Amino acid sequence: MIRFFDKDQEAQLIDAIRAAEGNTSGEIRIHLEKNYEGENVVDEAWKTFFNLGMHETLARNGVLIFLAPEQKVFAIIGDEGITQVSPPDFWQQERDVLQDHFRRGAFVEGLCLAIAQVGDKLKANFPRQDDDTNELPDDISYGH
Repeated sequence: MIRFFDKDQEAQLIDAIRAAEGNTSGEIRIHLEKNYEGENVVDEAWKTFFNLGMHETLARNGVLIFLAPEQKVFAIIGDEGITQVSPPDFWQQERDVLQDHFRRGAFVEGLCLAIAQVGDKLKANFPRQDDDTNELPDDISYGH
């Protein structure tokens, strides 16, 4: 398993996910992949999205931040529910936020900011209802 974040950083990221999801029915996950060898990180992110069952959320509003730190690539993708209500450049804007922070080595800061911004978008379009349940784990998932 890849170790990129220490325990405190992982806790900070999970707290950011829980805070963002506290206002929405949307689901946000972070996945770290150790042995990514593909040519298209977005395609690999989609494979992981489906492997994690993120396409099975009721409102199709799951968001995945896929990181392959050793290869220095990442992707941020969202299911059809959130993509349909987002501006065309929304994912590019979030990618730019992450890229700017990652270039400076501010990985946790960039991820927390992107999570908050995605959470705001999810909240605006998928506000939390009294009967909402957390459909996916909030922890960070790890590939091989």
